[in-house]
Amino acid sequence: MPHTTSPTATTTGTTTPTSASASVDSLSLPWEELVTSALLGTDRRPPAPRGAPVPADAPAALLDAAALHTVRRRAGLLPAVPEARPEPAAPDPRPALPEAARHRLAHLLADRSAPSGGGRRGTAPDLTELIPQWLAIANRRGFRAPAALLPALLDAARARTDLRPQALAFAGPRGMWLAGLNPDWKFALRGSASGAPQPDLTDPDAVARLWEEGLFAERVALLDAVRAQDPPAALALLATTWPAERAEDRLMFLDSLRSGLDGADEPFLEQALSDRSRNVRATAAELLSALPESALAGRMAARALSCVHPDRTGAVASIAVEAPHECDADMQRDGVMAVPPTGRGERSWWLGQLVEATPLGVWEERFGERPADEIVALPVADDWADELHTAWCRAAARQRNPRWSRALLGRPSEPVTSGSGTASIAERSKLLAILDEGERASWVAEFIAAHGLSEAFQLLGVCTVPWAGPLGRAVVDALDIARDGGSYPWSFSGVMGLAERCLDPAEADRLEVLTATQDEQEGASPGAGGYWSEAFQRLVSTLRLRAAMEAELMG
Repeated sequence: MPHTTSPTATTTGTTTPTSASASVDSLSLPWEELVTSALLGTDRRPPAPRGAPVPADAPAALLDAAALHTVRRRAGLLPAVPEARPEPAAPDPRPALPEAARHRLAHLLADRSAPSGGGRRGTAPDLTELIPQWLAIANRRGFRAPAALLPALLDAARARTDLRPQALAFAGPRGMWLAGLNPDWKFALRGSASGAPQPDLTDPDAVARLWEEGLFAERVALLDAVRAQDPPAALALLATTWPAERAEDRLMFLDSLRSGLDGADEPFLEQALSDRSRNVRATAAELLSALPESALAGRMAARALSCVHPDRTGAVASIAVEAPHECDADMQRDGVMAVPPTGRGERSWWLGQLVEATPLGVWEERFGERPADEIVALPVADDWADELHTAWCRAAARQRNPRWSRALLGRPSEPVTSGSGTASIAERSKLLAILDEGERASWVAEFIAAHGLSEAFQLLGVCTVPWAGPLGRAVVDALDIARDGGSYPWSFSGVMGLAERCLDPAEADRLEVLTATQDEQEGASPGAGGYWSEAFQRLVSTLRLRAAMEAELMG
């Protein structure tokens, strides 16, 4: 602690003030003023009260005052008021982890810092990408988290939102109990502010009390839980407070109805079409259009059929389109947005919304019971094909219709920019998500074999992990072709990273041959051989580490 001496004698026998005595005025400043002076500098904010003389050695006076304030603050601290000891955590009956798996988790959590964004990644696996997979396997096998690793697990989930669902499921009741004792982990307390479990859903009084008094996040979680167990009860609960809810809250609550949506929800959603919020009206209309038998779907179909119909004037069957000329009040009430985005024509914007909300079975009936693939292949007059097919894609995704999804996807071997259906990779991803896992993987494997990997990254993202044999082989073969062709390896870093997470670990042995460094080819990117070798070594080592992780979790 800096000393506070009396004036110091000089050789002449007189006394001069030291920095400590000069800082007496500084001691009357509050701590916050001293901090401000230190941050701004003593030249700009001298450590002295307003109107008082500035100390001759202001920096020293500031430091002396800060030291004395520190001692004073420490001496003035009062003991904390003791609180009641928290109730013990609820028991977790799940089995303990095997010892090897526990050590693996400790290693993953200890080395969870993200790798540097620049430079070469080297050949070592990226452990940060393995934590989600480890948690998913552990949860599937029903293990409980080791108590000693819960703080590190909650810290990891706090830093990465993508980890939270799996990490909190693995943490279990003890993790929720612990989160209630540390404000840094409050993100985990979705069930209630105290971290207590949801009320007994069979107790109507407890449910009603939480619905009326709970925080917004608690109410959303409650509505989702009731909806999963008893959809009509969730709808009745929502109706009790609907008129008094804020617009943004009504929108979130309405979104909860996507789960278990059926005809029983139609009366409520029809009322929501008259909501004072435009976003609520649009969401209600979207949900109703996903119910083919709803009155809204019928109204939208009638409008769409007046715009799109068979063209019988030529020798070849085709489709004629006459887009709407206005967007009247009834259309707007049914969810049609009147004002198009910048750069989009009004009539095409209105047409797309009508077709998107029309049940797809209507078109099969309108075009003489033709199947979906034949309808999609029909020529469309006046360059309306892209607009019409895009709207059908959105309808197929919304209605989760596999027949129309296949038709709009087209054959995977066809050129991306031609052929029937859609050329958009984003739309194809949504359509693929509707198909079953095997069909999805098979379609993407054929697409990669025909077109390579440059267009396939988004498509791979919707395929089930681990990638099935044909899909995994198609990805590896495409990477091998890119390497042999002297391509920039950095262009495939995204696919390579995805392969590390998604390839079947059994592929590791087959990939070993690709880890050797190739001789530099004429015209190839400088250093590409070394980069490709490192990338394949990292892929092989990651696959083997994933296999070891799975074996450890087998017990």
